[in-house]
Formats: sequence, C-alpha cells, structure tokens
Amino acid sequence: MTKTQCQQMIDAYFQAELDVLDGKQTTINGKTMTTEDLAEIRAGRLEWERRINAFSRPQGGIKLASFN
Repeated sequence: MTKTQCQQMIDAYFQAELDVLDGKQTTINGKTMTTEDLAEIRAGRLEWERRINAFSRPQGGIKLASFN
C-alpha cells in the first residue's frame, strides 16, 4: 500500500462522513453505510490515518537523541 493509496482511502472515508452527516447513504468497498454507521466510518478513517502516519515514522523502532 502506498502513501497515495492510503490518502485516497482517507479521502473516501471523509466523504462518507460528510454524506452520512447530510443524511445520505454511502458505499465503500461494496459495503453500504447509513447514519447508524457513523462511528464505524470514523473508526475506518482513523485506521487509515494511522497507516499514513506510519510512512513518516522512522523504520526500525524508536530513535533516541544523544545529548553530549
């Protein structure tokens, strides 16, 4: 999964949130969601935001600063 693909998913989930808030149904990956599913849509967006944030973290774990 590329950073661009992650951003596309975030954009889709954001649009789904707007659609639901406007009272519309929305479909993502073949699953139709309505206003009852707003929490699920937001959880999905947060998951994709977590994934895209992983691209900006250094690989290989935590890096500690050295102050000499």
